[in-house]
Amino acid sequence: MGFMATYPDLQSFVAALEQAGQLVRVRAEVDPLLELAAVADREMKSDSPEGPAGAPACDPVNGRFGGRAILFENVRGHDVPVLINAYGSYRRVNMALGCQSLDELAERVNKLVKPEVPQGFFAKLRKLPELARLANLKPKVVSRAAACQEVVQTDDADLTALPVIQCWPGDGAGHPAGELAKRYITLGSILTRHPETGEGNVGMYRVQLLGPRRAAMHIHPPHDGAANWRAWKDQGKSMPAAIVLGGPSPLAYAASAPCPPGVDEMMLAGFLQGGPVELVPCRTIDLAVPASADIVIEGEVACDELTVEGPFGDHTGFYSLADRFPVFRVTAITRRRDAIYPTTIVGQPPMEDYYLGKATERIFLPLLRTLCPEILDYDLPMFGAFHNFVFVQIDKQYPHQARKVMHAIWGAGQMVFSKFIVVVDRDVNVHDPNDVWFHVGANVDPSRDLERSAGPADILDHASTELGGGGKLGIDATRKLPGEGPVRDWPEELKMDDATLATIARRWAEYGL
Repeated sequence: MGFMATYPDLQSFVAALEQAGQLVRVRAEVDPLLELAAVADREMKSDSPEGPAGAPACDPVNGRFGGRAILFENVRGHDVPVLINAYGSYRRVNMALGCQSLDELAERVNKLVKPEVPQGFFAKLRKLPELARLANLKPKVVSRAAACQEVVQTDDADLTALPVIQCWPGDGAGHPAGELAKRYITLGSILTRHPETGEGNVGMYRVQLLGPRRAAMHIHPPHDGAANWRAWKDQGKSMPAAIVLGGPSPLAYAASAPCPPGVDEMMLAGFLQGGPVELVPCRTIDLAVPASADIVIEGEVACDELTVEGPFGDHTGFYSLADRFPVFRVTAITRRRDAIYPTTIVGQPPMEDYYLGKATERIFLPLLRTLCPEILDYDLPMFGAFHNFVFVQIDKQYPHQARKVMHAIWGAGQMVFSKFIVVVDRDVNVHDPNDVWFHVGANVDPSRDLERSAGPADILDHASTELGGGGKLGIDATRKLPGEGPVRDWPEELKMDDATLATIARRWAEYGL
């Protein structure tokens, strides 16, 4: 399959980032309350170091964003260093996921969902090792001593001993838990399982500190982790859960990926690293966690207690309001002796999560094509903060096809939250917003080409008319065909002929330009 190496733990990932010139160490003392986040925010919006050919470190349209990963070695009041912005550029995401480019990764996924059927006996034999590798991606529980349990705290476990940061000035404002509620765990992979089927799930939910052994877990109702919690609650039992920090470099991405129901995020991480994730049993709960993790917080999500969670400065660029979410009760904290605490901040892009989102955009393109084959490409533009805008390129063959595509996207998993969908023809570059909006202006008549709908909305969308629901708008910016309402003669778009372009390319040096 052409796998490149990923990194089995945070220590090897940090070493590789530093060797590649993608990480800087900060030895000056920093305050975990706001100061660390402000430094990171400024770095995320600065230029990123140049990457090698084929692995751009910058956004091709919006500039060279991303800065460097930062390892804060002297966090006030704590002896554990803090890593932030580790995934905050195209090159660093590529390194974490073991690829030269996200498009290369998408092609690997495409071969999975649309495998070539081998012809002939020997071709089938050659296919067997590849199929065996896929079958062996299920996570594997190992019995040896695990790095993540070199230090074990049970009765003396204390969340306040971790360098958990405050991201934005209004985080936790007015919370009954006081100053501690300003701190959020933001890059934890949350492991849960269903009480009846035993199927595991890994999600990424923010966790607000409420006390040394109490926190609020922000599990959105549509997420699989919340479905698991409801199943435990129906049985009158608290849900075992583990907050995993660090571990294999693809894990944080896999936890954030909007996998379809029944798709194991641990298997996705295994696919990305080219082998199964090794797990060890937790010390106090019935779950298994990645053996190479830096820090594991074991506990239970209460079935009988909700608490105030929020406000929190979110990826929308605004504060999400306080609401009631389940309480997480700590039973143990285990860690490596050389543990690093990974974290992130979100807000108005460009931020670190933008690049994780671009990985999802590329990886899930082949899956989207299985639902809607006429889709050639799509883009979630930076300014859309994931859910606000989707640009879609199609191979248009018949009238009203763009509207069919819009509704297919609104019915595809997490894409249901898309607020604005713009559909363009195959010759429009969906990764260039200027090209997309030019064709909106050129090809759209507002009386004919707008598709209004309504449905589920991101609960973080403060503009929607109600929590979790609101309007949607599709814009058909394709060339119109007979049968799509009143259509005048459609002019040909200006384009230089290929022969002339070849001539000037050959003679360019002669022009002295």
